[in-house]
Amino acid sequence: MHPSRKRRSHNDGSSNNSNNRRQRSKGNNHHHGQNHHRFGRVMAQPPKLKLSSGQYPTVSIAIPGSVVSNAQTRELQTQLAGQIARASVVFRVDEVIVFDDGLGSTLKTLSNYKRGPRRKEGEEQNGGDNSHEKRKDESLQPSTDPHAFLANILQYCECPQYLRRQFFPKHPDLQFAGLLPPLDAPHHLRRGDVASFREGVVVDKDGGEDGSFVDCGVPNRLVQIDRVLKPGIRCTVQLDPNSYASSKKGAMKGIVVSPTTPRDRDGIYWGYTTRMASSIKAIFDDCPYEGGYDLKVGTSERGDVSIDNPKFRLMKKQSLKKSDGDDERFNHLIIVFGGVAGIEESVDADETMPLSGEDSKKMFDVWVNIAPYQGSRTIRTEEAVFIALSRLSPHIAKNGLVSDQEKANTSKSKSVVKTDDVEFSDEALSEESSEDEKEEEDDED
Repeated sequence: MHPSRKRRSHNDGSSNNSNNRRQRSKGNNHHHGQNHHRFGRVMAQPPKLKLSSGQYPTVSIAIPGSVVSNAQTRELQTQLAGQIARASVVFRVDEVIVFDDGLGSTLKTLSNYKRGPRRKEGEEQNGGDNSHEKRKDESLQPSTDPHAFLANILQYCECPQYLRRQFFPKHPDLQFAGLLPPLDAPHHLRRGDVASFREGVVVDKDGGEDGSFVDCGVPNRLVQIDRVLKPGIRCTVQLDPNSYASSKKGAMKGIVVSPTTPRDRDGIYWGYTTRMASSIKAIFDDCPYEGGYDLKVGTSERGDVSIDNPKFRLMKKQSLKKSDGDDERFNHLIIVFGGVAGIEESVDADETMPLSGEDSKKMFDVWVNIAPYQGSRTIRTEEAVFIALSRLSPHIAKNGLVSDQEKANTSKSKSVVKTDDVEFSDEALSEESSEDEKEEEDDED
C-alpha cells in the first residue's frame, strides 16, 4: 500500500474516533444540563451570606455623575456605567447614589458609532420627506446630564431582564445596552429557575378582592398575590417552590414581601436601589434609613489612614470611647468616592457646605487611602470602586466584631484608625510625598 494512503487511512480513523468522542461529550453535556463543564458545574446561585453577628448591615456607595463625562463616546460611557453596576452586585451593595459634584460637563448627544454611511446634508432617504423622522428623533433625545445618564443605566442593569420592557421603553440612552455586562444577580432568574422569591410587575388584570395578578417571569403563568396593588408597580413576591411543579395551569399563589426579606431571612443578595443627590451634602441629608448612615467612609489618596495598616478596621467613630463591643457594630455603611479631582473638590464646589476642601475628612468617620502604593498618578473612579469594595469586604463582614487581643491593643493606643494629618495640596492632586509615606510606616511600627 502506498505510504500516503496509509497516512490518510490512519487519519480517517482518528477523525472518526475524535468525532465519536465529541458526540459522546455532547450527549453527556446534554444529559447533565447546560451548566456542566469540564471542571464542574457553573454556580447555580451565589452563596448565601451568613454573618457571625447575625446582623446584615446595608452598604451604600456614592459616585459623582461627572465620571461619565470623561468617556468620549456613548459606547464608553455605557460601558463605564456597566462596570460600576457589576462592582455593586459582586460586592453586594444595597444602594448606589449618583451625586452632582458640580464638576461635570454636558454630554455630547452624537455618538461615533454609525449604523450605515452618513448621508449628505439635504439628502432625503428614498426620495421622500424625512420631516416625520426628524420630529421622532427630537422627541427621543439622549440625556445631556451625566448624572441622569448614569442613574438610568444603573437602574436598567439592576432590573431583571424579563421586566425591562415594562419599565424601560425605547430610549437613546439605552442605544448601546447590548454592550452592558449581565449582572447575573440572584433576582435575575433564568427561564425555568425555581426560586422562593421573585421580582414581578403588577399587570392590568382584575383579580377581585382576592388580590392582583403579577408577572414574575414564570413561563405562561401569572402569580396572584395577597393584596390589591396598582398595575405597573414592581414588587417582591414570595412563592412556594412546590407550586412550580403543580399540574394546575392556573395562576400561582404568592405573598408580597419587602425587598429586604430575601437578605434578612436567607442571606440572599437582592440587588441595589439607585437614587440621585443634588450635592455631596444631599447624600447624607436625603438618607432613606432611619437615623442616617452610622458609618461614613471617605476614600482619598490623602487619607489619614492606610487600609494596609494592620490596625485598620471599620467601626463607629463614637464607639472608640465605649467598651461594649456591640456598640461598635454599624447598621448602615456608606462609602463615598470622588471624581477626577477627588472628594475635596466636590466639597469646595458645594456652596451649601460649611467646610472647605481641606477639611473634607471631618465629614467622615473613616478617611482612608485604599491604594497607598499606587503605581499610577491617578486611579479612575470605576477602578476605585472595585478596589475599595474588594479590600473593605472582609471588614464589612466582620461588622465591628473584634477579638480580645484587638480590644487590648485598642485600650493601649487611641490611634486605631487614625494617623498624623496629611497636608492638603491643590497643586499636586495625584502625588504622595515620601514624607507622608515615612510617617505612615512609623505609625505601623
